[in-house]
Amino acid sequence: MLDGGGIRVTTLAPAGLSILAGAPPERPAFLIIALDADDPRIAEYRRLRHAEFVERQGLFEHTDRDRHDDDPRAVVLVAVAPGGGVLGGVRLAPHHDPAVELPDIDIGWWIGSRLVVAPGRHAAGVGTALVRAACAHAESLGVLRFEATVQDRYVRLFHEIGWDDCGPTAAIAGRAHRRMRWPLHAVQRAVDSTKSALAAALAPFAEQANGLGPNGFRGDDGVPVPGTPVIAACDAILPAMVERDPEWAGWCSVLVNVNDLTAMGARPVGLLDAVGAPTAAHLSRVIRGIAAAAQAWDVPVLGGHTQLGVPPALSVTALGTTPAPVRAGGGSVGDIVSVVADTGGGWRRGYHERQWDSTSHRTATDLRRMAGLIAELRPAAAKDVSMAGLAGTLGMLAEASGTGAELDVAALPRPVGASMGAWLTCFPGYAMLIADPDPIGAVPAPLTSAPCGRLTARPGVRLRWPDGVTTVAVAAGVTGLGTA
Repeated sequence: MLDGGGIRVTTLAPAGLSILAGAPPERPAFLIIALDADDPRIAEYRRLRHAEFVERQGLFEHTDRDRHDDDPRAVVLVAVAPGGGVLGGVRLAPHHDPAVELPDIDIGWWIGSRLVVAPGRHAAGVGTALVRAACAHAESLGVLRFEATVQDRYVRLFHEIGWDDCGPTAAIAGRAHRRMRWPLHAVQRAVDSTKSALAAALAPFAEQANGLGPNGFRGDDGVPVPGTPVIAACDAILPAMVERDPEWAGWCSVLVNVNDLTAMGARPVGLLDAVGAPTAAHLSRVIRGIAAAAQAWDVPVLGGHTQLGVPPALSVTALGTTPAPVRAGGGSVGDIVSVVADTGGGWRRGYHERQWDSTSHRTATDLRRMAGLIAELRPAAAKDVSMAGLAGTLGMLAEASGTGAELDVAALPRPVGASMGAWLTCFPGYAMLIADPDPIGAVPAPLTSAPCGRLTARPGVRLRWPDGVTTVAVAAGVTGLGTA
């Protein structure tokens, strides 16, 4: 229409109107916050608990306090009214069960408990909001198993929020209870975001002879060059990492490639780099990182390609040799899974809970010794832990071997400064997964090792907990590439 009938006219606010004009937003009925250990509202929350669980319901005779209240790791979330009063609260803490032999360490198994809402506030959504907040907080702490013991009358509420019913537990003061579990998917998300698209994306390569590697090596850390003892590996570094932390990006480009060769049992003999940088100064910083790592591992940069005036980019190819490469797909059902890792160091600044730096402070002697470990051990299967994380990489080894895997959470070597959730999903610097009929014995310092799982006939990766329960970490195959 040309008569203006189809035109929407927008009226602009007066130019001089303040950005602060307009009615203030409606004030929320309550906010949920985590309390510090010395916050006086902790006492208010405990008074609500006592009134509900001891006086009104009679679930406990004198007090509802237990050892979790004295655990410094415990977290209390409370719903606070605009005036500051506590309307309800819930407690989260690492699991403790005297009937289950478990060291007093946090292995990623947490319990939510003592959920309480002030009288008269039950219809205001406080309880549901507290449960949802507890789920989110548990995940932010790197928790991998989060459960609660719930009275039967509240099971429907938890179902509606998305919790799984794990069956009845012991009655408390004659009241029936059930164990509920909140589904956590941190490991699956790490796998989906890094590896799940590979099979479809790489399918055109598989149409050619030796495409994606010769038989037995599909999806491996490196690939044998046909007719030679040469192993080739290639890794690209995230462009954002090259841009904001160029020296570290350069160091890691060598680290990840040497790790690939290590997992194949190959001796590194040379590197090729392809570097793009916006300026000569930025290029120099990337090159310094590559050179420092090449010197540390005693692997020369033989050549490559360099381009200036482009967005930051970095890829490195590594060449190694071995007469008998160790396969990632060499495992069998029943093989023992062992982890060999360097748990020293700490989170790289700017990459908290994503990248563990165990290498930049090590001596060249240590680094070169670690690079020769798999060649000395010669296990049935080995794979270095990649950006899919420890659990995701185990899924890749199992997939290549035509198996599944179970990981014993309590037996896993782990740094003191890393939550279990972060450790299973991060890039750990130096960590090797090994599958063999026999467990791996002692390894030289600074490495630590432990048998902590097994390959199974059931696909995917499951976490085995000290009480015998298993939870799913990876539902099925990781890459979709199938057996090697």
